[in-house]
Amino acid sequence: MPRYNVSQMVEVLELNRPGHIRTPYYVRNRIGRVIQFCGAFLNPEDLSRGNAGGPVVECYRVEFLQIDLWPDYRGLPEDTLVIEIYEHWMKPVEGGPHHG
Repeated sequence: MPRYNVSQMVEVLELNRPGHIRTPYYVRNRIGRVIQFCGAFLNPEDLSRGNAGGPVVECYRVEFLQIDLWPDYRGLPEDTLVIEIYEHWMKPVEGGPHHG
């Protein structure tokens, strides 16, 4: 059962995990909006270490305003970046800079 709903604001955590991870530095500690639940998959962090028997983790598409990611961004203020983030890398927030 997904923890987050479409349109819910989330903050990407800084977990400082070693090894292969799919959460880029530029979205960590940033607030975005869930736009889609993608399903549950084996954790890519476990898979990168050869552990294919771990639990599944929910994955979401999260949208960020580019100006929130890069303050010197010179494109349109409504330009966004969409990225897939696994649930354990997020926490819910109230409000936030992106109210699409």
